[in-house]
Amino acid sequence: MSTKLKIFIASALVAVGLIIFALVMSALGWDFTKLNTSKYETNTHEITESFDDISINTDTADIRFLPAQDGKCKVVCYEMEKVRHEVTVTEGILTVEAVDTRAWYDYIGISFSTQTVTVYLPAGMYKALLIRSDTGHVELPNDFSFGELDVEVGTGDVNFNASVTGAVKIKASTGDVTVKGVTAGALDLSTSTGGVTVSEATVLGDIKVSTSTGSTSISDTECGSLTSTASTGGIYLSSTVASGSFSLEVGTGSIHFNACDAAEIYARAGTGSVTGTLLSEKVFIATSSTGTVDVPRGTSGGVCEITTGTGDIRLSID
Repeated sequence: MSTKLKIFIASALVAVGLIIFALVMSALGWDFTKLNTSKYETNTHEITESFDDISINTDTADIRFLPAQDGKCKVVCYEMEKVRHEVTVTEGILTVEAVDTRAWYDYIGISFSTQTVTVYLPAGMYKALLIRSDTGHVELPNDFSFGELDVEVGTGDVNFNASVTGAVKIKASTGDVTVKGVTAGALDLSTSTGGVTVSEATVLGDIKVSTSTGSTSISDTECGSLTSTASTGGIYLSSTVASGSFSLEVGTGSIHFNACDAAEIYARAGTGSVTGTLLSEKVFIATSSTGTVDVPRGTSGGVCEITTGTGDIRLSID
């Protein structure tokens, strides 16, 4: 059999396969979930006991919080038949725990659906929220308040809009962290592969941000002090003011200020520039190994110490 004939036969088989696939999907209304080999079900857990703390531990599920319109708490789980969530209240703690009863052969198959855990909460103040998820997104709207919050996800985004009187700790291995419109005692945000965005936040204490591969963007925010580090990715601050200090460091990436200020500023970029505008005079100490330095010659104000390896330093006072 010649090479051309083999290529023709292979191409024909691919074309036939695509036609069959298109016919099947058209018959299913292009609903890929109908191809699931795993069975899914919706289970609703009505909560009648009182609780102050919430703990959620799941393997693969999106976690959402919504206000309870009727003032009654319930947890609605859309889940695999053999990966159900156990929901209990013990000693004032609402606990949602994934229970996986699958055998090894149950892992063989196709699934296009996403498990979800939706918590309907009455309005009020809750002491502590703890979330652990291997794979899944977490959404916390601005309808709720907590004493403290600790969220850790393996693969998934975290969108956080609630208010916390104490400390907020959010960690995502692969995914973005977005914080908007919050009031908090402190923020500790970290990602391995993903970016961090903070906007319209009022933080009485310190903000700490750490990323390995991803950019950090903070805007319209007030805080005590800000510490931000990134291995690969930029740090972008806009209309952000700290009563204490900025301490910023990137390995590969730039640092940019837009109408920002702090009592003291320390910024270091290995490969990248430091540019932008500040709101008050500073005593500048700026050095660059291979770049242009252009900063005001201030004689009053706090220290602004800027260092770059490969990159320019260009700052001005608004």
